Amino acid sequence: MPKLVIASASYGVHAPEALDLLARVFDRIERVELRAGEREEAVIAKVGDADALILGGGGPVTRRVMEECANLKIIARHGIGLDNVDLEAATELGIPVTYCRHTGEEVSVAEHAVALMLACARRLVEADRAVREGRWGARVELVGLELRGKTLGVIGLGAIGREVARIARSGFGMRVVAYDPYAPQEAFGEVGAERVGLEELLRESDFITIHVPLTPETGRMLNAERLKLVKRGAVIVNTARGAVIDEAALCEALREGRVAYAGLDVFEREPPEGSPLLSLPNVVLTPHVAAFTREALRRMDLANAEDLARFFRGERPLRLANPQVYERGLRAQRR
Repeated sequence: MPKLVIASASYGVHAPEALDLLARVFDRIERVELRAGEREEAVIAKVGDADALILGGGGPVTRRVMEECANLKIIARHGIGLDNVDLEAATELGIPVTYCRHTGEEVSVAEHAVALMLACARRLVEADRAVREGRWGARVELVGLELRGKTLGVIGLGAIGREVARIARSGFGMRVVAYDPYAPQEAFGEVGAERVGLEELLRESDFITIHVPLTPETGRMLNAERLKLVKRGAVIVNTARGAVIDEAALCEALREGRVAYAGLDVFEREPPEGSPLLSLPNVVLTPHVAAFTREALRRMDLANAEDLARFFRGERPLRLANPQVYERGLRAQRR
């Protein structure tokens, strides 16, 4: 029977039955810690002779890692972001990569994005701190914003972006504009969002929420130039990937008041040790936990386990990030 390495600290905590299923597939299961930005040598040593890898947010798993770990036949990403896996190399090497798309994770992430919007709009962290520090009189300064009637700009109208748009329109009566050059027109109509260009979105939106994957195209999409286009006093929320925003430029915009507030669940470097964001009063920060609900983690655990079980039964996994790997031929069949 094959060997599995689990490199996700939360895996199986909320779905013990997923671990039971995996125990019937693998005779050896090891847990390792993979941090973000780990050196290739360390990743190679930890993955070792595994036949399968459940990967959290650490790594990255590069071409060299996959070449050196010659026994590796499949990677199951415990999440939906794929920026820590070289997908092109995996496909060339015959390694299927599964992920947790369409498992309902979008609900948890969307709700977290809306929670950050509300926390920023109502200055909840500042208010909490004032009460704890005995500064009751600070309440007269903690004047917030209503969401109703405001314009929400959604950057990226995938499953998460659409869910945020639904909540904003039906729950808060917000006008929704969205930018996504790849989404079909029906996606905009489905959630009542107006299709606009990125610059128009930045100029018109009172709240901006980001829901795009990290790619060469989206890296630092919100750079210093584009942040200067943002409507003065806007709130920016990011639950996608930290590197989509130029953090130094965002800090400058926050200090100058051009951006009133930011709610960030993701950072250019995680954890954001030494980041100037940590000293700014007009930010709400969370440690990359947008998908961390009992419900979402349970669904993700089961999705990974089911796909791995299917693969080692000789069946095709249901949630493939690189389906073309089956046309090129699997590493598992090359021996």
